[in-house]
Amino acid sequence: MHFDSFSDLIAMGGYAGYVWGAFGMTFLSLLILTISSLKTGKKIILDVKNKQERQARIEAARNLENTL
Repeated sequence: MHFDSFSDLIAMGGYAGYVWGAFGMTFLSLLILTISSLKTGKKIILDVKNKQERQARIEAARNLENTL
């Protein structure tokens, strides 16, 4: 597609609302997905760390039982 000027590019042949709206919705969706994925990733890492610490406490208690 060839445009004669920058304003023609922005106008998108009269379909600017649809074209730029689609770009906006796509960008917004990708932004929300990225933020959600980062939050979920941090939560999963924290959950795994807590589970490992809990397991270490259980093992320490089990080893302490064996010495009594």
